[in-house]
Amino acid sequence: MRRRDFVSFAVGAGFAAAAGPLSAQGPRRFTARLGWVPISGAERADVAGRGSAAATLSRSRLSITGSFEGLPAAATAARLHQGVATGARGPAIADLEITRADHGDIEGEVELDAEQIAALRAGFLYVQVHAEGKGVPEDGSVLWGWLIPADRAR
Repeated sequence: MRRRDFVSFAVGAGFAAAAGPLSAQGPRRFTARLGWVPISGAERADVAGRGSAAATLSRSRLSITGSFEGLPAAATAARLHQGVATGARGPAIADLEITRADHGDIEGEVELDAEQIAALRAGFLYVQVHAEGKGVPEDGSVLWGWLIPADRAR
């Protein structure tokens, strides 16, 4: 092998080795169990429903899919929220698509900024489902679930 070819090969191999760990990371997966939203004890008897969600982060795009069932009334909205900690409420950062029924699917794609990606990795993002009607709390919140890395899920 000539010296120039060897240098080109060595430089190319070095770039490939450096890029390997980055591309090997690939998409990150997250999961959430959707359960009733903590509310006053008086309303707890009327709240029902459950569900699950899965999310995949690929670069800055978060793709979310999920399902729910057993709501006391038809779902009206689903949103992605960012809390200040796992279990602490926060503002909505994106609307998600949802089946407007007492059971159905949730889906959406959200472009996250660097702060939101850090919040996702820390477990501070959650999916919240809202409904209207008999048996629904005044604020409409019926289910929520915190997105946590799939490898940490139990």
